[in-house]
Amino acid sequence: MDTTDGPCGLDVSLKVIGGKWKPLILYHIQDGPTRFSQVKQRVAGISEKVLIQQLRELVAMDVLIRRDHQRVPPMVDYALTPFGKTLVEALQPLCEWGTQNRAHVAATLAAASG
Repeated sequence: MDTTDGPCGLDVSLKVIGGKWKPLILYHIQDGPTRFSQVKQRVAGISEKVLIQQLRELVAMDVLIRRDHQRVPPMVDYALTPFGKTLVEALQPLCEWGTQNRAHVAATLAAASG
């Protein structure tokens, strides 16, 4: 990772949450420990392979903690670390912006494709 200090840390933020799925995964885990199967069900359209990869990356970046309950049948859940909680707090305004502008974006995309 480039550690050059610049006027905007957006490059650092995007290294942690870059891609389509990570912000959605974080949104669905923010309320507490969440089992893998629950995350898969809540994040519509994500494949199991991609979900596993994205969760591993978030754990490696210290955003999530993975707990294996060492049970049969297997039970694994994910929760935010304190560092991850700060990231979710930073994403909240973006979530609100998307909610407020959903209709505008949908109309713009529809006009562009047709």
